[in-house]
Amino acid sequence: MKTSVGVCVVFSLALLGLGSAIRCYNCKDYTGTCTTEKSCYYDDACLTLYERGGDTYKRCIKYSECDHNTVAQKFPNIQSFTYSCCTSDLCNAANVSMASRSVLGILLSLALFWWCVL
Repeated sequence: MKTSVGVCVVFSLALLGLGSAIRCYNCKDYTGTCTTEKSCYYDDACLTLYERGGDTYKRCIKYSECDHNTVAQKFPNIQSFTYSCCTSDLCNAANVSMASRSVLGILLSLALFWWCVL
């Protein structure tokens, strides 16, 4: 009994990932598809910047710098762009399946937690 409680605690803490940094895709290309990952700092977010009629940039950025003026200063050669910031692992992926994978991960985490509590 003590062993199963200990295993549940270890798995629950591993799933929470308290205080850990996120990973973001890191690239610049026309299609916006990336396979290169980068470990960011604990206070970072993942940036996706779409240059109008041009490249897509993906990288880590400080969460506090994720506003239009600061992003424009970091990319002074780009005149017209849209951008987004997110704060979960590899959330700046191009495909929608990342969202479904995140939901599945949360549901599995809750199921494991519920099983450990019972």
